[in-house]
Amino acid sequence: MAKPNYSFEKRQRELAKKKKKEEKDREKAARKAAGLPPVADEVDDAEEGAGAADVPPAAGPGQPG
Repeated sequence: MAKPNYSFEKRQRELAKKKKKEEKDREKAARKAAGLPPVADEVDDAEEGAGAADVPPAAGPGQPG
């Protein structure tokens, strides 16, 4: 049996993520050029990175809090 090629799978995920980001940026630029307001579910890049760090981890069994 052949072993999985994790590097290939990772590269495919990275390419898919890059393609999705480019499509989103292209759509955002088109909306801006047309003078339309941004879509409601769009989040600024500055807010995107801060969201996960602000939420404390949930206390599991055996942990105080």
